[in-house]
Amino acid sequence: MIDEGRRQRLVALLRERSFERKRVILASGRESDFFIDCKQSVLTAEGHALAGELMFEALSEIPACDAVGGVELGGCPLASAVSLVSFQRGHPLPALYVRKARKDHGSAKLVEGDKALRPGLRVALLEDVITTGGSSLKAVEALKLAGADVVGILALVDREEGGAETIGQAGLPLFSLTRRSDFMG
Repeated sequence: MIDEGRRQRLVALLRERSFERKRVILASGRESDFFIDCKQSVLTAEGHALAGELMFEALSEIPACDAVGGVELGGCPLASAVSLVSFQRGHPLPALYVRKARKDHGSAKLVEGDKALRPGLRVALLEDVITTGGSSLKAVEALKLAGADVVGILALVDREEGGAETIGQAGLPLFSLTRRSDFMG
């Protein structure tokens, strides 16, 4: 169950530090009249704690998982925060970081934290912002190639621009802590 008071505090922090009304081109290539850079909030001590606690609680909204994976870059601190809270609450979940592209040097990994991977590992994918769902589904494929079974996606913000439908059509549940309407009225 999501604590509504802490969720509202996270919304206030996101409004204060992350949300801007301005014209931007998003990662999807779409133009938008608002931008939300969740990292500006999540990378504060309070934001990190709130995101970790609330996303850990939100895991109850999707099928059970054995690990959490964060999509580079905004999902990585979310995965770390949730992993920390999971340990503190006696249900340790390792964190994985999913790169957008394979490293061209060193180990050439696409998934960091891969020592936790095993065939059939149930992973909840964490995203900061969902727009079209494209980057989420690309990360799902990377995890599948690594042998994981993605059970669902948790997001801090759903921009309500088709991503939830795209993710649903891919057969994955999506739960978002906040939506466009939390910021746009």
